[in-house]
Amino acid sequence: MSTSTLPPSALAGVAVLRVPSELSRRLAEGGHPDTVRAFVQARRTFLAGGRVDMNVLAASLGVDRTSLFRWLGNRDALLSEVLWSLAEPTLVRIDRAATTVGAARIASVLGDFVATLIEAPYFQGFLKREPARALRVLTTKDSQVQRRYICAVEAMLTSETDGGRMHFDLSVRDLAYLLVRISESFTYADLITGEKPSAERARAAFHYVLREP
Repeated sequence: MSTSTLPPSALAGVAVLRVPSELSRRLAEGGHPDTVRAFVQARRTFLAGGRVDMNVLAASLGVDRTSLFRWLGNRDALLSEVLWSLAEPTLVRIDRAATTVGAARIASVLGDFVATLIEAPYFQGFLKREPARALRVLTTKDSQVQRRYICAVEAMLTSETDGGRMHFDLSVRDLAYLLVRISESFTYADLITGEKPSAERARAAFHYVLREP
C-alpha cells in the first residue's frame, strides 16, 4: 500500500466528542472567557514543568478560588483536561505520520506514543512530583484521560478493521482496553513496579498481542 492510500487519522477530537467532560464542554462553547483564560494559564504552567496549584492560579488571574472552581472544576478535573489537551494532538500527529497499516500501524503508533510520554520532561516531572495523583488521574476507572485514550485506540482499531486491514476475535473495545493497559504498564512502570519505563518493551508487547490469529 502506498503512502498516498494510507488510511487517514480518525482520532482528532473523537475522544473528547465521545467522552466529554464538563470542562471540555465549557471550553468548546467558549462561554465564559475567564474559563479559557484560566485553562490556558494552567496548561502553560504545566508545560513549563510547574505544579498547577489552584490557589496560585486564582491569585495569578486576580480571582477568588470559588470562581476558579466554578469555571474549571476541581484540580483533578483540570489536570485531566490539561493532560488530554497535550496527549491528543501528540497521538494524532504520530498516527498521521504512520506509514504502515493494520496491526503494524497500531503497534507503531502506540509504541511511539509511549516513547514520547517517557521522553517528555513536563510529563515526567508531573509523575515524579505527584505520583499518587498522577496514577489516579491517568489510570483509574474514574480517569477521564484513560477513558479518552481507550476511545482513541478504539477509533484506530475500528478504522483498520473496517478497512479489512486487520481481524481479531476479541472485540474492538476489549482490545483497545488491553492495549491501553499495556501502554500504561510500561509508561508508568517506575510508579507501579519500580522498574524503568520502557518504550521498547511496550512495542514488543503491542506486537505480541496484535499478532493475527
